[in-house]
Amino acid sequence: MLDAQQPTEDRSMQSSELNSFDALMSSAMAASQVNDGPQAIDLFQQASAADPGAALPQFLLGAEFAALGDMTQAEAAFANATRLAPGFPMARYQLGLLQFSSGRAAIALLTWQPLLDLPAADPLPHFVNGFAALAQDRFDEALRHYEQGLALNTTNEALSGDIEKVVAGIKALVESSAAAAPDAGTADDEASNHVLLANYHQQGRAH
Repeated sequence: MLDAQQPTEDRSMQSSELNSFDALMSSAMAASQVNDGPQAIDLFQQASAADPGAALPQFLLGAEFAALGDMTQAEAAFANATRLAPGFPMARYQLGLLQFSSGRAAIALLTWQPLLDLPAADPLPHFVNGFAALAQDRFDEALRHYEQGLALNTTNEALSGDIEKVVAGIKALVESSAAAAPDAGTADDEASNHVLLANYHQQGRAH
C-alpha cells in the first residue's frame, strides 16, 4: 500500500513546488511591469530559493538591480544566471556588458568568448566583435560590427537601443577628435576614449 501511494505523493509534492515557483515568477514579473523594483526583487529571490537550479529568476534579478542602479548586485545575479545556464546567451551578454561598462574590457571579452560560436545570423557575436574593436580604439571596425548586428536584430528593440547609444557615442567622439587641433596630443584622445568606455552604463532593465 505504501509503495503504491508514494509515487502519487511525490507527484503531488512536485506539482505543488512547480505551482509555487510559477506563481512567484508570475507575481514578480507583474511587479516588474509596473516598475515596482523592490517587490519584483523580493519575489524573484523567493522564486530562486524555490528552484535554486533555475537561471531565469537570477537573470531577471539582474535586470531589476540594474534598473535600480545597483550594478554590483546586478553583476552577481547575471553571473549566477550564467553559471546555472552557460548556454543562456542573453545572461552571458548582459554580464559581459556590465563588466565592459565598468572598465573591465578584458574580463568582459573572456565572458563573451562563447557567444562568438553563435550562428552568424545572431546579432550577439557582431555586438561582441564591436566591443572588442572599440576596446582597441578601432572605431570604424566597431561601427561596422555594430551595424551588422543591428541589421540582424529584428526582435529585441531594447537591445538595439543600447547599441545605438554606443554607436552615437562613438560617432560623437570621432567627430570631436576630428574637430580638435592636430597638436592636441594623443593623451586627450585616450582620455576621451576611456570616458566613452567607462561611462557606458545600461539604463533600465536588461533585455
